[in-house]
This record gives sequence, structure tokens and C-alpha cells, in this order.
Amino acid sequence: MKRLEKHEGFGNVKMVEADIPTPAPDEVLGKVKRSLISRGSELFMRYVKEGPVKHDIMGYSDAGEIVEVGDQVDSLKPGDRAMLVRPHAEYVTATVKGDMPRAVPIPDELSFDRAVFMPLTTSAIIWMQSTPIVEGDTVVILGQGIVGQLCAQAVRDRKPGRVITVDAQKLRCEASRELGCDECINCSEIDSVERVRELTDGKGADVVIECVGGNAGLKSFQQAQQMLKSDGVIHLISLYHGGPLELDASKFMNKTLIAGSHVSEPRRHFFPLAAQSLIDETIRVEPLITHRMPGLKADEAYHLLYNNPDEALGVVLEWDE
Repeated sequence: MKRLEKHEGFGNVKMVEADIPTPAPDEVLGKVKRSLISRGSELFMRYVKEGPVKHDIMGYSDAGEIVEVGDQVDSLKPGDRAMLVRPHAEYVTATVKGDMPRAVPIPDELSFDRAVFMPLTTSAIIWMQSTPIVEGDTVVILGQGIVGQLCAQAVRDRKPGRVITVDAQKLRCEASRELGCDECINCSEIDSVERVRELTDGKGADVVIECVGGNAGLKSFQQAQQMLKSDGVIHLISLYHGGPLELDASKFMNKTLIAGSHVSEPRRHFFPLAAQSLIDETIRVEPLITHRMPGLKADEAYHLLYNNPDEALGVVLEWDE
């Protein structure tokens, strides 16, 4: 089979030959039909690293069919369709055990194209249930990559009064508007802090959800503090690089800062919610898919996402073509 690997050197991703893996007793072997590249984490936590990266973390959004199961597996059988939280490859093994199983059955109504968004949709639902939001709040979501776009839709379940999104890329702003935000601010054209203040009559947003991350997230975090109301909430979603986040304690008094997910239920509890939201299009993903490429060109897809952020957002790899 073929699989994607990251070797020594910046951006040195390659498709290589490998043996088809054998599932352990609590694992399944899946034939991948589709996989999604999550641009933020896969580029900035894998692609840009100078050293090699383990194949097992080169991707985590697959969907396909089960071809073999271990003798301890009873939740899936050969021929079943499944979400596979595994790397980009023609065949993958995945465990079905624990609170965070890596192989989960999916309904027949959920296409493989949508199923590859299940891992990130699950996370978006968990994050948005974690955010302290009061019905009617003005919520600002900074960053409209895939994660930000999913959060902007998942947050509707909390009944905010208004969802304002912010990004610097025209492509992402257009997708955000198509997916139903109340207003999208292109911060490459206008001052996003001033615009949020204007939209809230000078008060500031009730909640700011930071989905930029990376090096740009350092500046975005500063802007989040400036566009927040006096007793508002900042929820950090993304991972950051290039230095610590600067927090002005004198200005942050009476505000709340949370990071990541804060729910009591295990992750597997949210899988059915994510699947159903994708089936009934409570969360839409088609506008996020800008490119489809053969799975055997996964390396080229990574280069495209890194070099052309103004053209590429979601790239779905088709492994059965």
C-alpha cells in the first residue's frame, strides 16, 4: 500500500510504499475511501517541522470500509462503514476501545465526503458546549479555517444573538458568509477591533472564540482582548507557536479565559451528535471543500495548502479513485 510520511527537512512529505498493517485484537483494519487534511494542525504541527514526524500522526480524519476485525471487536464487522481517526494511507488500523475510540461506525446516510469532517465536527460541538454563553450573546469567532467555520455553525445551538466572524482571507470570508454568519469582517481590509466595537455600540463582544492559532494567533489573542466587553469571555481553541501569549492582567480583570474543552461526558458521547449534524446539514461542510485530489497525491495536497492559503481551504483526498 501507499502512505504519507514526513521525513527530515521542512515540508518534506512523501508518499511511500508500506506493508498493509495487521489489526491487534482490539483493532480493525480499514480500507480508506476519503481523508481530510486539517490545514492548521497538519501543516503547523507536522509539515513545517525540520525533523521527521511519526506516520501515525500524519492525519486524523479518514472514512472508509472495514475489511478485517480483531477477535475482541464486536462493534464493527467487515463491510461496515466507519470514521477512522487515523493518518493518510490506503489502509489503516484503529482501536475501537476506550472513551476515545479511533474507529466508529457511521450511518449509511452519512457520505464518506462528510464523514471525514466528523473528528473536527465532534471537537467543534464539544468546544461550543464548553464556552460560557448566555442566550442572546454577541459571539465573535476569530479565524475561519475549517475549525473556525465549524465552530461558527456549532455555536448556533447555544442560541447566541449574533455570530460575527473574522478572517484575513477573502476565500474564507466568502465561505463564512455562505455558511450563515451574521457578519464576516475581512481584517485585511478593515480594523476588526473597531468594527466589533461599532457593531456592539462600543460595549464589545460578550464572547470571543480564538481559532487562529499558529504565529498569527499571538496577534489575534491581543485583538481578542481589545474587542471583548468589560466582563466578557475569551475561549482559546487553537494551538500557538512563536512565543507565549501576552495577557495584560490590569486590562483582563473581571474577564474569563478558558482553553480547550470542559465537558464531563467522554468524547464518544458526542459522535452521534456530530454524525447527525452532518447528515441533516445543521453543520454544512460542502462550501469548505475547495479541492479534491487522489489520495496518492497527498504530498502535493500538503504543498498546495501551504503555498496557496488564498486558494485552498479544505482538501479531500480520494483513495478509491
